[in-house]
Amino acid sequence: MIEIEGLVKRFGEHTAVAGLDLTVAPGEIFGFLGPNGAGKTTTVKLITGLLKPTAGRVRVVGHDVAEDPIAAKRAMGLVPDEPFVYPKLTGAEYLRFVGELYGARLDEMKRRVPELLEMFELGPWGGELLESYSHGMRQKLVLAGILLHEPKVLVLDEPMVGLDPKSGRLVKDIFRRLARRGTTIFMCTHVLEIAEKLCDRVGIMIEGRMIACGTLAELQAQGRGGGGTDLESIFLGLTGGDEYATLLRYL
Repeated sequence: MIEIEGLVKRFGEHTAVAGLDLTVAPGEIFGFLGPNGAGKTTTVKLITGLLKPTAGRVRVVGHDVAEDPIAAKRAMGLVPDEPFVYPKLTGAEYLRFVGELYGARLDEMKRRVPELLEMFELGPWGGELLESYSHGMRQKLVLAGILLHEPKVLVLDEPMVGLDPKSGRLVKDIFRRLARRGTTIFMCTHVLEIAEKLCDRVGIMIEGRMIACGTLAELQAQGRGGGGTDLESIFLGLTGGDEYATLLRYL
């Protein structure tokens, strides 16, 4: 569903993404991890066509993002790290607006908009202006919006930020259900526990390069977790975070 070949992105002399190769299969939940500045959000923007690559290519459901951007974007849904909504629209109006952008039929939207509001526990607030929504409510509304056109690929940049535990559980269950139906999910997250429990495979970026990729068992074989087998230990071992233990001695 997502095919990345030799992807490079430079900003002047700085290389944000350095030769990334990756394939994410239908129905797979892929976790994309890395410290701040590793190139994760830049990669998301390259996959979704918000940035043009310096070199390499990205295909989504067989469509080259650079050569056929409309078809590629119709096949995917994006949740950015900061949910943007129009504050003077109501929740229901926002969903209808998003549906129209993707060419959803009016009769389909009449059915789907109330369903999605209820699914994300936003039904009572569907008629309220978005300026009154909390961050978590806006996050859930954006997630509802990308599901309107039933995309085959979801690209998520920190989708759990701002969600309370109940909403986080709901969203994880929705992701699992979508994956079982064949939807591909590409998810950036700093929450390693979520990645460990939810993702089929995980890739770890540092300084624009993928330094490890695989299932938890495969990452355990690649990692330097100091004896730890959980994803946090593996991640810190691979990214140099285990040096914090030395620094803590000075406290």
